[in-house]
Amino acid sequence: MKIYGLFLISGLAVGSLYALGGIGLVVLRRATGVLNFAYGAIAAAAAMVCWQFGQWDFPGPAAWLSALVTGTALSLLYGMVVAPGLAWREPAVKAVATLGFALIILGVVSFLWDDAARKLVLPTDKMGVRLLGMKITVTRMIAFFGSIAILIGAVLYLDKTRTGLHMRALADNRDHSALIGIPVFRVETAAWALSGALAGFTGLMFGDLVRLDPTVITFTVIPAIAAAVCGRLNSLPLTFAGGLAIGVCEAMLTLVKPLAPLRSMTPFLLAALVILWMQRKETLTFAREG
Repeated sequence: MKIYGLFLISGLAVGSLYALGGIGLVVLRRATGVLNFAYGAIAAAAAMVCWQFGQWDFPGPAAWLSALVTGTALSLLYGMVVAPGLAWREPAVKAVATLGFALIILGVVSFLWDDAARKLVLPTDKMGVRLLGMKITVTRMIAFFGSIAILIGAVLYLDKTRTGLHMRALADNRDHSALIGIPVFRVETAAWALSGALAGFTGLMFGDLVRLDPTVITFTVIPAIAAAVCGRLNSLPLTFAGGLAIGVCEAMLTLVKPLAPLRSMTPFLLAALVILWMQRKETLTFAREG
């Protein structure tokens, strides 16, 4: 039973990062209408910059802060330079453009850091508590409880602040929001900055908990998108629940040898099941001619 508990804890920690990625995607989409496929690449760049600062013997807090700054800067770069020119294009065009940005970031990261084994180590890896005979590191606790705190903060921010209200208005109708005087560019810039900071934190935690590999971290955008789909690209609590479910299912499937090779299908499977559940009361009808 202890081994199941260990994998459950690991799944919750990684799942909370998937959920955090989904929250970053949902907040940005609600404000700008953009589904940001570059989220994982931004997280990967942030993790690599943090690792490099550590190699340069910068103090730990400075290295960790560099991850948040890098994520925010890259997100703002796209949000302020590229995104405004695509504001009136179709959602599919906006999404494909972010995919191009992701490939650029991944290419630059691969050029700056060769393909070598690296490890991002945080001081909290050596600290932990014992629960039911299992050691839970502080890093895993930070990932899990930090994600919960960010979830609560994001919900309160969108519901209680003026900027959050403006973001919700933009999600409903961009044109009407501009007509009534909402500073569209300023609000969207805030959304890009917030999403970038979340990407930086995600990359920092993911690079420590799983593996410091730019390609691996870049592709965390897939389960993050699946988590966002579980939240219907709108609900932050459901997105969080979806991310946790994906992380736990992936971890537990590792223990089932026949199904272990299929664990990468978990995000797609859960997202598909959620979509089918949401469409359960709808029927497909065909119009008649004449």
